[in-house]
Amino acid sequence: MVNVMKVVFWVSAACVFYTYAGYYLLLRIMAFFHPRPAHKATVTPSVSIVMAVHNEESLLPNKLINLRSLAYPPDRIQIVVVSDGSTDRTAMLLQRASDVTAVLLEEAVGKASALNAAVRNATGDLLVFFDVRQTVDHDALQELVSGFADDSVGAVSGELLLESSPGVPSGDALGIYWKIEKSMRKFESLSGSVVGATGAIYAVRRDLYRDLPEGTILDDVLTPMNVIRAGKRVLFEPGAIARDRIFSQPGKEFSRKIRTLTGNYQLVQLAPWLLSPNNPLLFRFISHKLFRLAVPLWLLLMLLTSAFAGGALYLSAFILQSLCYAAAGLAIVMPASRKMKLVRIAHTFLMLNAAALSAFYNFAAGRKKIWV
Repeated sequence: MVNVMKVVFWVSAACVFYTYAGYYLLLRIMAFFHPRPAHKATVTPSVSIVMAVHNEESLLPNKLINLRSLAYPPDRIQIVVVSDGSTDRTAMLLQRASDVTAVLLEEAVGKASALNAAVRNATGDLLVFFDVRQTVDHDALQELVSGFADDSVGAVSGELLLESSPGVPSGDALGIYWKIEKSMRKFESLSGSVVGATGAIYAVRRDLYRDLPEGTILDDVLTPMNVIRAGKRVLFEPGAIARDRIFSQPGKEFSRKIRTLTGNYQLVQLAPWLLSPNNPLLFRFISHKLFRLAVPLWLLLMLLTSAFAGGALYLSAFILQSLCYAAAGLAIVMPASRKMKLVRIAHTFLMLNAAALSAFYNFAAGRKKIWV
C-alpha cells in the first residue's frame, strides 16, 4: 500500500507540474524546432465590430467613443451592437447612435444567441468581437487585422492587459497567472494555433463563423475551435491590446473564473468532437483546457499520499503543501497579509482550484448564468 501511495503521489505531482509548467516548456521546444511563422501586412478588409450587451447604459457611451477613435478607415468599419433584453437605457442609447447597427432583442436570450443575432446583421469580411467593459488601444484593430494577410489564418486573438489603475500593470497574483496564460498562447501561436481566444478582443473570417448553441458560455473558445476544424489557423497577436481593470469587489474575479471553468466542461457537452480525432488540436485542447479541471483532484491525492507514505521526503512534501494552504487561509481571514507576495500567490492558487471545484459542481448541477 505504501508503494502504491508513492506512485500516486509522483503521478499526481507530475500531472500538476505538466499543467502549469510542462506543457508550456513543450510549447517552447515546439516553437523553437518547428516554428510556423504567419505572414503579416497592413491590410484593410471590411470589418464588422460585434458586441452583445445587457443593461450597460453606464459603460456603453465610453465604449462607443473608444470604437470610433480606432485607427482604421471609418468607411471599412460597421459597428453592430445587440441589446439582449436590456431593461435600462441601453436600447435608447443604441437607437440614438446613427453610426451603429442596433439589434434590439425584447427578451434576454443569453450572450451566445445575442451574438448570433448580431452576426446575422454583420456585413464585413471579418467579424471583430469586443466586450463592452474593456478599453481598446488606438491601433488594436489594425494590429488584429494584419494577421489576416495570411490566407491560412482564420482567426486572430488579441491580448488583454489587466491593470490595477489606468496604464499600471497589475501586480496582483492573478495578473501573474494571466501573464503565464498569455505566454502559453504566444507559443501555441508560434508553433501552430492557439486553443481559444481572448474574449475581449478577437476576430474571425465571417464565412468561418458558425452559430453558437444556445447558452454557450465560452464563445471565445468554441468559435476559434470551429475555425481550426475548418482547416485554418488561429493566431495570438500581442500588439492588439484591450485593457481591463482587476475587479476590486470581493469575489467578482472568483465568480468570473468559475464561469470560465464551467464553460470548459460545457464545451465537451456541446461539441463532443473536441475530444475526438476530428479535433486537429486534440492534444493541445486536453493539455490547455481539461488538465486544469483535474488539478484539485491531483492536489488532494498529493496531500493525502504524502501524509501517509512515510519517509523524510514525503513528510517534507506534506509540510510544504500544508504551509501553502495555511498561507492561503491566512490571506482569507487576514486580507492585509496579501501584501506578502508568497501569500498572494498561495491565495490565488487556492482560489483558482477552488473555482475549478465550483465549476464541476455548477456543471453537474446544471447551474449557469447567461451574463456575468
